[in-house]
Amino acid sequence: MANVAIRSRRHLRCPRPERGGPLKADATNTSGQISSIAALADPRESMRRLPAVMQTPLTLLTGKPYTGQPTIGLSASFHVVGACTSMMIGLVVTGAGLIEGGAWILLFLPGVAVTLHGMRNVRMMVLHQAAHKNLFNRPKLDEVIGRTCAAVLLVQNFTRYSSEHTGDHHSRHHMTLRDPTVQAFLIGLELEPGMSRKAMWRRVLRKLVSPRFHAVFGISRIRSFWTGADGIDRAIAVAVYTCAALVATLTGGWSVFIVGWLVPLFPLFQISNTLRLCVKHTFPAQGAETITGKERMASLTNAIFLGEALPARGSGWPAQAFGWARWCTRMMFLHLPARYLVLTGDTVCHDFHHRHPRHKAWFNYISARELDSASPGPGWPLYTEVWGLGNAISYVFDSLNRADITVFDRRQIERVSSRALFTAFDD
Repeated sequence: MANVAIRSRRHLRCPRPERGGPLKADATNTSGQISSIAALADPRESMRRLPAVMQTPLTLLTGKPYTGQPTIGLSASFHVVGACTSMMIGLVVTGAGLIEGGAWILLFLPGVAVTLHGMRNVRMMVLHQAAHKNLFNRPKLDEVIGRTCAAVLLVQNFTRYSSEHTGDHHSRHHMTLRDPTVQAFLIGLELEPGMSRKAMWRRVLRKLVSPRFHAVFGISRIRSFWTGADGIDRAIAVAVYTCAALVATLTGGWSVFIVGWLVPLFPLFQISNTLRLCVKHTFPAQGAETITGKERMASLTNAIFLGEALPARGSGWPAQAFGWARWCTRMMFLHLPARYLVLTGDTVCHDFHHRHPRHKAWFNYISARELDSASPGPGWPLYTEVWGLGNAISYVFDSLNRADITVFDRRQIERVSSRALFTAFDD
């Protein structure tokens, strides 16, 4: 994808970069300590050559500001309203294309993408922060919003999610066999220590196109919502989908409902969900499983930035033309879709969230992380980062490849239902 940058006192070795992406740091000794850091340019800093009007969009795309960039002023309301608006606009655009027919039918492509983007932001930003009672910092309001989000998206009911997420994922059980994320890797995706990176990629890609995988995933999602939900949660879901079915029947708009809502809600949501799972956290190195506290929490999560350096100056015009064409193409058709459809919201800065799960400026996650990375608090190691979605997935796969098979042995996991298992994909 692009390049990998590691800025940490302790971290696993980076994967080899993909073609066209230099490795920014790769020097570990047998204890897993970084012994040197390559002094190569930051891809985001290279983009400062572009016009000022492009800098804010580039920061939102990459997930990283240039050095000294002013804070981008966002708010909790911006994220909530923006996510809901995206879902509605996408549904309207899809409906317009299907109703008009002919060449207009192609509008369903951007329409479905916009709807999916909104759904993922609702799940990864709104519902997530509500579970931490940090969305608007008003527990009762956050709970109402969280319950509604879970009912509309048909994901694990809010009460159980809040309890399990903060109890097993944000705790000393993080990235142990008790962590739902680890269970999702070992059982849901059937990956294990010692498996090669290539084998892991093949297995995951096969699942992403498997009708059985999506059917089990979808049914498990509905069960995870319904099981343990109280009357209010169930009433919201029944009311929402009964009204939708009634409107579709009265208007003859079942095709709009299915293509515009159910397709992004289930198969596309689940593809995005799975790819996101594959970059969330790295596995601890052999012998490092017992490290605790801030060092452990920081070592298992890194930022995932999207983009790559501008073409170097000084070459002839044919090389410059090719370099700029390649850069524009990859930014538009590779990194932008990865950011818009997979690493939505603050997922690019998930390492900041795990250091400060209830940070009051969570909605300004890009600027907040950059400020914190300049001077981590007492006891915190330096931040780490990986550039490119493909590199980030390979990086996690490599960490699992090197993990201790006796520590991450799926046979040691007590029986986990498919309902519980698939809830972990978005934990």
